[in-house]
Formats: sequence, structure tokens, C-alpha cells
Amino acid sequence: MVTLTIDGRTVQAQEGATILEAAAQADIHIPHLCYLKGINEIAACRVCCVEVEGERAMVTACNNPVKEGMVVHTNSPRVRSTRRINVELILSQHDCKCATCVRSGNCQLQTIANDLGIVKVHYETQLPRGLRGAWTTTFPLYHDYNKCIKCMRCIQVCDKVQTLSIWDVSGTGGRTMIDVSGNRVMKDSDCALCGQCITHCPTGGLRERDDTMEVFSALADPDKITVVQVAPAVRTAWGEAFGLPREQATMERMAAALRRLGFDYVFDTNFTADLTIMEEGSEFLHRLKAGGLTRWPMFTSCCPGWVRFLKGQYPELVGQLSSAKSPQQMFGSVAKSWFAQKLGVEPEKICCVSIMPCVAKKYECDVPELSTVVGATHGNGTSDADLAPDAPAAPELAAEATPDVDAVLTVREFGRLLRMVGVDCAALDEVPFDNPLGLSTGAATIFGRTGGVMEAALRSAAYLITGENPDFSDCDTTAATPETPWMSRELAIGDATVRIAVASGLENTSKLLDALESGEVVFDFVEIMACPGGCVGGGGQPISCEDKELYGERGQRLYALDKSAPVRFSHENPQVQALYREYLGSPLSEKAEELLHTDHKGWLMPGEPR
Repeated sequence: MVTLTIDGRTVQAQEGATILEAAAQADIHIPHLCYLKGINEIAACRVCCVEVEGERAMVTACNNPVKEGMVVHTNSPRVRSTRRINVELILSQHDCKCATCVRSGNCQLQTIANDLGIVKVHYETQLPRGLRGAWTTTFPLYHDYNKCIKCMRCIQVCDKVQTLSIWDVSGTGGRTMIDVSGNRVMKDSDCALCGQCITHCPTGGLRERDDTMEVFSALADPDKITVVQVAPAVRTAWGEAFGLPREQATMERMAAALRRLGFDYVFDTNFTADLTIMEEGSEFLHRLKAGGLTRWPMFTSCCPGWVRFLKGQYPELVGQLSSAKSPQQMFGSVAKSWFAQKLGVEPEKICCVSIMPCVAKKYECDVPELSTVVGATHGNGTSDADLAPDAPAAPELAAEATPDVDAVLTVREFGRLLRMVGVDCAALDEVPFDNPLGLSTGAATIFGRTGGVMEAALRSAAYLITGENPDFSDCDTTAATPETPWMSRELAIGDATVRIAVASGLENTSKLLDALESGEVVFDFVEIMACPGGCVGGGGQPISCEDKELYGERGQRLYALDKSAPVRFSHENPQVQALYREYLGSPLSEKAEELLHTDHKGWLMPGEPR
């Protein structure tokens, strides 16, 4: 242990700890912008500067270790003056129109500037010219050069956590900026759209494409029947932006908020998560029995960020993806077929909106091949390689083409919608989801955490093989965490032994795929989630200005909801059973293949050869 003095207080810290860590341990706050523990410790912003007795120059607290007997001042006149100058210099190269920024009120730069009492910037404003207009507004991820503070967080997260290296530094001197690496345009890159760069950006330099106005237009259209679905992980985080404690931010209150917005039907994506298990689990058993998994496993296909990553980085393995659509796309397909039939309306009359913890879902719903009718285009653009970003559907298909999902909102956009309408979430009465697409199981709920899809699939796969429900402990995957490259285990199901693995985060994914390709490991069934911790840590979730990784807490919430659910097996969902009985027939039937499955080789990533 090292003993030092910080602001007159004696503090003990571990040897090797930084001044920032030692101060935090003593509940002494040192402001910082660029710092991310273990990821970005380069002291680029200089906001965490402190005064150390005996040192001539100011010292950055984030990357300087403590020393025995060190005396540190974190709030001396010299510190405050230097810190104000550093922040003012950052503000001089930042678009300070906070009133029109999506991060206003949740911006670390704004908070620090206010805390320092900065009401005027004493330096000439120098913003990049002409660059904002160069960025496409149709792509799901938007980079605002004028709000970027060049903290390097996006670069480091993408390099060290996701291994994609999408971002890089370009230019020199005063012309330095963060841009897409390799002189590429973002829409032509192999970005997975995980959104981790957005959630780790301290300002509004990175954000998702805003589709709120598109949703408002649909809600105001008297000729549209508006249907909304909510992903499992949304229920763990939607209340964070409103300061609602978890016991108040229930899924029933969330359903009430969506009704207050004016949606005609409020459904649960969990329903089609159960449906996904029936299709994906049946497909896995079919491939296993056919001997098709001796060299390579079957991969889950629920996460569009992971699918984009695989197609971009390991295209030779795309054939190992499950052909099952994601729960989002399955829901849209069922809503515009079975549900439309129940209502007695044409599919085009239904507008299907998704609330998702994910940015890649915006891209997924725009891929024509992932909709039931190939050739459909909608929203703000399409990813069809043959079409320009804003091209209309092919004329011969325009009359019949309808996308499965019309618009996707992140949890952050959902929060903005509620503020725009003035919904007091805390005052809402709890109401259930609508039926028939609102009933789900505990198995579907855990889809939102890493390992959840695998665990849910194993519960039903065991039943499909043996005719009996397994013990929950036999299928448990809670050991899967972003801190380990992957979790694996073997399960004896009847006469079969199933080898499974689970990974989240694309760095961990790369390690697992490399091990599979080298023959170091062999598995039958593998679940991958692009975001660390799964959808609970998704790039569309609320952003913590405290730089806390909340996937652990959110994942525990989903686990608790599963344990308290009256039905915990997807194959026991009575509404899913009714869907098969009335419409689909059985898993992997011709009708199910038409509506619920796709060919991931049928759509192309940028630069992917035909």
C-alpha cells in the first residue's frame, strides 16, 4: 500500500494505482473527459490535471501513479485556472449549440463546463468547415465533426473492445479530426454498428440516426394501424433516463407509456423470442442429427451487429449461421401476416415500430432480404447493394413490397419521444401488453443478456429430444461474461452430448472464431452477441455520464424476471402454440420457412463480392 495526501486528507492506495483511482477511493472527485479505465488512458483532454507538490508542471491524474508521501491538490487556484483554460480550449473547437443536441443534459463536457462556472469562452471558435454535410444522414450511425472533441474514446473502444478499427485520426495540427479509417465512407465500411462508440462518446459527437419524426408521422396517420414491439433488454434500462428506480421502471409501466404515445397495439418482442427458440432450436437439432456440425458449429443469428461482423471479417463462416431471422424481424413478419389476417386488413396498413437497445437493428430492418418480401425498401434508405441509399423499390415489386419492420427506435429515442409528449412515467398506472403477440416466457426475457439465447434454446432443445423439461441448472449460462473470451460446457441431452459456447464483444468473438478455425476447440452450437454483456450493454441503451458499464446490473434484472416468470420454457408459450396450430403448422414448415427464415448469403456487405 502507498500512503499519500490528497486535499489535506491521508489516503491509502494500492501500489500502481493512479492518482485518479486513489482520489475516487477517497470520494474525491476529479473531473475527466477522455479517460476510460483500461481502454483510454492517454490524458488527451488534460481536464484531470492536479497539482503535486515538488512537481513544476501540472500532472494528469488519469495516467500518473501514486507515490509514497505524495501530496496532491485537486482544487487549488492553479488547478482551477489550468482546468478552466483546458476546457475553454476544447469548447473553442466544439459546436456549443447545446439546445439542439441530443446529449444536452447528459453530456460530460457540458457538465464539466457548468461545474467550472464557464459562461464565456475566451478563445476564437474554430470548427471544421463543410464536413457535416459530407456525412450521410441515411446511415444508422452519425458522426458530427463539429461536436467531436478528439478524446479518442471511439478509436480505442473500437480497437481494443471490438477490434474493428473503424475510427482513426486524420489531419495534423489544428486540422486534426476523427474520421473513418482508410479514407473510407462510413456506409461503405465494415462497421458492425454495435454502437459502442456512441455509448462511450462523452459528447454528441456520435449518435444514432434519428427516426422519431418518422414514428410521429405514422402515429398521426389515420390510415395506419401502429404496432410497437419492445425488446427484452429495453425493460432493464428504459427508466434510467428518467431517474426511475428499477422497481418503478417496470415493463407494465413501459407498456403504459407506449400507449400514452398513441400506439394502437403494444406488443412484446419476447413473444417472437420464444418463436425464435422454436425455429432456431429445431434447426439446430435438424443440423445435429444430419451430421452437419462435425467441423463447424451452428451460430445464433439474433444479433445483427454480430451477423455484420461475421460477413465482413469471416465470410467463409456465414453458412454456419442459423437461417432463423432475429426476433425483431420475425415479429414484423408475423404482425403483417397472421395478425393482419386476424384484424382483416392488408399488411401495408400496419406500421410496425421497434424499440430496441441496438443501433444495428436500424440497419437490419432496412435490408430487403431480411424482410418477407424481397425488394422492399423503406425508411431512410436501404442497404441493397444494387441500389443507391435513397433509391425506391424496384417498380415491379413496389406494389406488393412491404418491410417487416417500418422503423426502429433506440431506447434513447424512446426517451426523447416520451419527453416530447410530456409523459410523466412515474405517474403511469401499470398495464399489460396486448395479445396475441404480448405473451412470453422467462426464456424469452433472458435473450437480452449474453448467454440468454443459448440457455433458452437448450431448455427447449432438451425437451424436443427427450420429451421432458430439463433442470434449469443443466442449461445455465450465467458464467458467460465479457471479462472472459468465451464460456463453454457440454450437456448430455438424452443420448446426445451437446458442446456449446457463448461469447460477447467482438474482441472475444475474434478469439473464439480463430480458435475454431485453428481446430483448437470444437463446438456444436455457439451464441455470439456483438455488444459486451449482450443487448443489456447495447449501443442503443441509455448513456451513463459516470462511465459505468451497466450490463451486469441490467443482466441480473433479466435473470430475476426469468426466475419469477410463471412460464420459463419457450415451447410452453400458449400463444406461440396457437400460432403454430392456426397458421404456421410446425417449426421449419414451409410457411415458417417463408416467414421466419432467411439466407444470410443473399445480402451483401459493402465490398463483398457477388
